[in-house]
Amino acid sequence: MAGNGTGKAAGGVPADLNGVFSLWLAQDSDEETRCEILELYRAGRWCELHERLDTRLAFGTAGLRARMGAGFNRMNALVVIQTTQGLAQYVKKQSPERLVAVVGHDHRYRSQRFAAATAATLVEAGFTVHLLNKDGKLVHTPMVPFAVNEMGASVGVMITASHNPATDNGYKVYYSNGCQIIPPHDSGIAQAIEENLGLWPRAWKWDEVLEEALRSGSLLHDGGILTCGYASKMEAFLVDKTFAGAGRNGRPWFVYTPMHGVGFEIFSKIVEKTMGLVVDEDYLCVRQQQQPDPAFPTVQFPNPEEKGALDLAISLAESNDIGLVLANDPDADRFSVAYKDPSTRVWRQLTGNEIGFLFAVYEYQRYQTLDAEFRKRRPLAMLNSTVSSQMMKKMAETEGFHYVETLTGFKWIGNRALDLEAMGYYVPFGFEEAIGYMFPSMEHDKDGIAAAVVFLQAYRRWLDSEKKTLSMIIEEGYQKYGVFKEYNGYYVVDEPAKTDEVFHYIRNEYPKGHDPYPYQVGNELTVTHFRDLTEGYQSDTVQNIPTLPVDASSQMITVCAKLAGTNVTETVRFTLRGSGTEPKLKVYIEACAKTEEQAQKNARMTWEILKREWFRPEITGLTTNF
Repeated sequence: MAGNGTGKAAGGVPADLNGVFSLWLAQDSDEETRCEILELYRAGRWCELHERLDTRLAFGTAGLRARMGAGFNRMNALVVIQTTQGLAQYVKKQSPERLVAVVGHDHRYRSQRFAAATAATLVEAGFTVHLLNKDGKLVHTPMVPFAVNEMGASVGVMITASHNPATDNGYKVYYSNGCQIIPPHDSGIAQAIEENLGLWPRAWKWDEVLEEALRSGSLLHDGGILTCGYASKMEAFLVDKTFAGAGRNGRPWFVYTPMHGVGFEIFSKIVEKTMGLVVDEDYLCVRQQQQPDPAFPTVQFPNPEEKGALDLAISLAESNDIGLVLANDPDADRFSVAYKDPSTRVWRQLTGNEIGFLFAVYEYQRYQTLDAEFRKRRPLAMLNSTVSSQMMKKMAETEGFHYVETLTGFKWIGNRALDLEAMGYYVPFGFEEAIGYMFPSMEHDKDGIAAAVVFLQAYRRWLDSEKKTLSMIIEEGYQKYGVFKEYNGYYVVDEPAKTDEVFHYIRNEYPKGHDPYPYQVGNELTVTHFRDLTEGYQSDTVQNIPTLPVDASSQMITVCAKLAGTNVTETVRFTLRGSGTEPKLKVYIEACAKTEEQAQKNARMTWEILKREWFRPEITGLTTNF
């Protein structure tokens, strides 16, 4: 960040700030954000003005996501306009014959305004725009990639910050294949944004532009029709026709919460249409969290994974003698589960990896019921990201289906699923441990509503037909494939350079012996496999070329190791990576052993070894949530 500045320009603004300060006022026509910048100026808060104006919010593979507010380094209408100008110009060059776009938004503060700015800018660029929102209607994130595919669009934009705090908002981009963007499109779009920062003549006249577009037919409000199509497609491809309201016994049997998000309306419609489940008859919804509320008043953090986030739902279930809780995050693309174990009478929230394994079991079972000729033509394949559990990989090795590992994020999972389908594989499922689940027959991105529908069917099949609880299904998996237990956490990084310093220490300063990587971590961990996707090295491949894409701009190392004193079947695997969206250095640890107790112990021990040997908080100043 630039300094305070000692020289003053006209009007009292420091000389080294005057250019960007004047540029902001010249370009921003939003009264609220103009006033915000002027208030900072009147208060002489030069450091904050530098922080907001000196750099631009970076466009990456996740699009944009940041705190809302005035400044080129915040989420606001001006940044959205400039981003969309660049996006439009890039897509026009890539798909000049298909200028069709989809735009949707959720309930967050200013989401509607950002979506209007996006739609108007795309119209001005010559696109026909399907704006999924009309008359206050909100959509969940999976509707955008679904609509991109259904409408044959070349691009889709969803305005949402997913499960981020209430102060944030975001701009998520989908490409013409219905997947989130991957390289080289991310860098190409970023360059196009930089080349199109000058505002177009009607950049701020959204109402005028959209009214004209509505009359001419280049703006379409067809969200209602597409929602019906979404429900019909789910019924055709995801719903087990034998379900028919299974579990109905005259009283509710599960609790649902949308976490103050947009999930309830679409969830209630879908489960009633496809499964015959009615709110208050077959399930209860947490009333305090049922309606969209951008303030998220009942939770500290609107993420179902966070401690305490499901307390209201579990309390409602407990008071009604219900043993199952389902949750979506605010934009309903993620999914979580808690259940009361019948044997222990204790509530347990499943991890993302455990839910992923349960889905894999169910999809494998469904595949076995398909016609033998179909299975011969279309071999089964399932996939997850490299930071997710290896239990599905072990399951694939045992059961004989194809397993694929991808880089972190659904941009990679979705695109890889498309590749597998083009190769002739049947790909019913993919997941990531951060409670994201993809069912490619719907769209090639995570979908919390689809996940809820599939999970309800799996739950009833196991409980009604097989007389098995969720704990029993998981335990059977442990007995067959080994016990896999995770210990995931993160270190807070107050300066991005600290992440680079940690990885530099691991690669260049920590003892390596004769290998180009550390062969031992402390006295306890012996490295058996080392992969560095930043430097481009993998220890067990021909010429040490990694099997996953290399990205020199991001930090990521994966290690397989053996703990001293453990038996030959016990292993640990861990991945360290810098977060692209949060000030965190993330650590994913998974241990495999014969018992849950031993696997948990090994995973926790590995965390402590890495903390002592590599992260060294007493030296680096890193802090952790554990």
